[in-house]
Amino acid sequence: MKLNRLLPLIIPALVFLLEEMYYLSPKLIYVAAVLVNLLIFFTVWQFSQTSEIDKRWWNYLILPAVMSVAVMSYSVFLSFKLIIQLLYFFNLVFLYLYLRYVYYYLLNPLAYEVFSIENISSYINWLTFFLLAATVYGLASFLNLPISWLVLIMISLTSLLVYQIIWANKIELMPSLPYILISCLILVELFWSISFLPFNYNISGLSLAICYYVVIGLVKNHLLLKLDAAKVKMYLILGSISLLLVLSTAKWM
Repeated sequence: MKLNRLLPLIIPALVFLLEEMYYLSPKLIYVAAVLVNLLIFFTVWQFSQTSEIDKRWWNYLILPAVMSVAVMSYSVFLSFKLIIQLLYFFNLVFLYLYLRYVYYYLLNPLAYEVFSIENISSYINWLTFFLLAATVYGLASFLNLPISWLVLIMISLTSLLVYQIIWANKIELMPSLPYILISCLILVELFWSISFLPFNYNISGLSLAICYYVVIGLVKNHLLLKLDAAKVKMYLILGSISLLLVLSTAKWM
């Protein structure tokens, strides 16, 4: 139990150190990524195995693991040291908060604040999607990788993130499965379409992330039986305005 209490402090610090190791020696990116995922896996597995509430550790692994890999991957395209360090520090804070919430939820439910995991998932899930989308578009731009390969990567990552946000909001999987598949199909088609536009990787990733926010927001509210005409208008108007602002201020290549 003492180890479990310390893990939300120890693991984010170790992940931060591994990210710094990768920053100093970029050749170690694969080693750092594997070790980061192993550390996060050990933590959520330890919590789940000790818990009497939920032993499905994989649900708690998706967001912190994908976010950490997304941060490391996206930092490849950054040239300013300060921004890279801020991104690593942000990931450290996120991991601490997320693992602490998971610890309370699984092992100390009386101290758990209701909707903590749901709330942090809503924000970080979207940010993770942006980092991943921008990274994939960056790979297409700088390495000239075939878009068909990148589509397969986006299908896998999008499926994980859509499933994660559905799970975080305690929505049953089987009734939501058709909506997950349709959402992934829509987003992958948008990813393919945006890849042909003359944007840099950040603008392309942000445009797709805005579409992701609208699609997932509508699906989530529908599955929670909270969707009405007012919310549909809100998501569509907010998404349209956000896209218009991004595209009107974007630098066309």
